[in-house]
Amino acid sequence: MNTLVAVAIAPCGTGDEYAPYVAEIVRIIRESGLTSRTNSMFTEIEGEWDEVMAVIKKATTYLTDQGIRTEVVMKIDIRPGYTHMMDHKPQAVEDILNKK
Repeated sequence: MNTLVAVAIAPCGTGDEYAPYVAEIVRIIRESGLTSRTNSMFTEIEGEWDEVMAVIKKATTYLTDQGIRTEVVMKIDIRPGYTHMMDHKPQAVEDILNKK
């Protein structure tokens, strides 16, 4: 089942600078081989449900295994029969905007 997830995984109580932790989380996601895209607030991951959830678990346990309290925020879109939603959804909006 193809799944598109927007996920933010962040440490709590580690100070003001999250970038080193987030960079390692993004590295784990990218090394999974799943399609992903990172922006200022979330990383989107697309793939089969079990594969996406496994990489989110791996990225989360990177922090929790260090004893770091961890916050995970996810938004999940499951649309049976559709793939490449990470590209198609924004393109559909752009197509509408370009017609005006």
